[in-house]
Amino acid sequence: MSQQLFEHLNRFVQISKGDFKDIIEFFEVKKVEKKEVLARAGTLCNSIFFVEKGCLRMYFISEKGIEQTIQFALENWWMTDDLAYTERNPSDFYIQAVENAQVLSISYDQQERLLHTFPQLEKYFRRVYQIAYGSSIRKMKYLNSFSKEEIYFHFTAHFPEFAQRVPQYLIASFLGLTPEYVSEIRAKKRS
Repeated sequence: MSQQLFEHLNRFVQISKGDFKDIIEFFEVKKVEKKEVLARAGTLCNSIFFVEKGCLRMYFISEKGIEQTIQFALENWWMTDDLAYTERNPSDFYIQAVENAQVLSISYDQQERLLHTFPQLEKYFRRVYQIAYGSSIRKMKYLNSFSKEEIYFHFTAHFPEFAQRVPQYLIASFLGLTPEYVSEIRAKKRS
């Protein structure tokens, strides 16, 4: 039994331990090595991942060949290309482990069966998506109203777990900065 998923579900809906034993059967446990890719751009996005341990990132490769990170997921976070997953389309993004990870994976068809069997989970997933969407909107606000330096220091102050676990070049990519610029502003702050 995944105690983490059980507790996370119960933050938003009431699930008994008995029901959870049936719910967890819809998922597959995957151990993922650091830098291993779970999903590739151009392929059908057929899974959503719940992070039990570790860190994932979602990114795309720009026309210049540069990896641009758009999202991270730590423990108790979900990750997928939501639009491609919902629309049953190929993804525009890659999902990769930033560190060794363990995830619970559920396919689109299995999730549909899960929601049919346990309709109260519709509320759970709605709340999770509302929070994720709100966070994305807030990120856009920060990117458009803060200076580059303010963006970096705001992120590291409000999300210290990322600043401690995620390499600086990936944080730079996520914030739309260059690794060199991040090194420069960090050196400036220390002096």
